[in-house]
Amino acid sequence: MKPIVSVRKLRQNAVLPRYGSQEAAGADLCACLDEANMVFAPHETRMVPTGIALEIPVGYAGLIYARSGIACKRGLAPANKVGVIDSDYRGEIFVALHNHTNESKQIENGERIAQLILTPYLTAEFMLSDALSETQRGSGGFGSTGK
Repeated sequence: MKPIVSVRKLRQNAVLPRYGSQEAAGADLCACLDEANMVFAPHETRMVPTGIALEIPVGYAGLIYARSGIACKRGLAPANKVGVIDSDYRGEIFVALHNHTNESKQIENGERIAQLILTPYLTAEFMLSDALSETQRGSGGFGSTGK
């Protein structure tokens, strides 16, 4: 059964998230700009409005990922790599897009800029402990299991 996500349009020209195919995991998020386009200077990060607010069900989080076309072909990807939308957030959804290139880039109003994936999550209680259980890896960190 699919969870229901209520969407509120905060601007008239906002586009609801939509899946590009029947089996797509991510729903496209579109830019909702006051002007025809937004220009990104080289290595600049800008907050791109979507014009929507979401009511994500309790027990789920919305994860904002890059769209491969705009990220790989044009160098525009979320600055924070993966954005997290908590189920209790009701404000406008913004995508922090970063221009990873040495050239100015632009996006157009209504353009698909990122994708939203809904995922269930667990919360935990964190308990102070004097010792942790032993494992074969132990405290081996970054790269410790590779060659």
